[in-house]
Amino acid sequence: MELKWRLAQARGYLGLGMVADASAELDLVPDALANETDVLALRAVVLQEQARWPALADIAGRLVRRQPAEAVWWITWAYAARRSQSLATAEAILLDGERTHPDEPTIQFNLGCYACQRGDLVEARRRVDKAIALDPSFRKNAAGDADLEPLRAAGYDAGRE
Repeated sequence: MELKWRLAQARGYLGLGMVADASAELDLVPDALANETDVLALRAVVLQEQARWPALADIAGRLVRRQPAEAVWWITWAYAARRSQSLATAEAILLDGERTHPDEPTIQFNLGCYACQRGDLVEARRRVDKAIALDPSFRKNAAGDADLEPLRAAGYDAGRE
């Protein structure tokens, strides 16, 4: 019962934008329960809000190993790895994740961003176009994402139909 209550409290704090209080609540979870998937998932949200990229990369990586069918963990792991390690590390994570989630538009879009940053504009366009085909809302992202500036400068128009 205590775990459910602590998680509810932490979610409530997050809902109010009280990230430090949510983190403090999670710190009160007994050690024997601290590695429960629900606890790690909520901790991941807190760490992302706190921009604690190395810790988030660690937890998201653990969540991927537990729940590889959840695309969000692959995306979160890569996001944190890009900020705490390197673009190459993040790209490797998403390339692995793509095997399980070939039609996840966020994975395709982020791989397009990474390709663009590496200077591979052909691959970047292919990935971004695939993301848009899977979910047209990515058209807006492509039109403004800073990572894709080199692609737009080369004449790519994400607004085309």
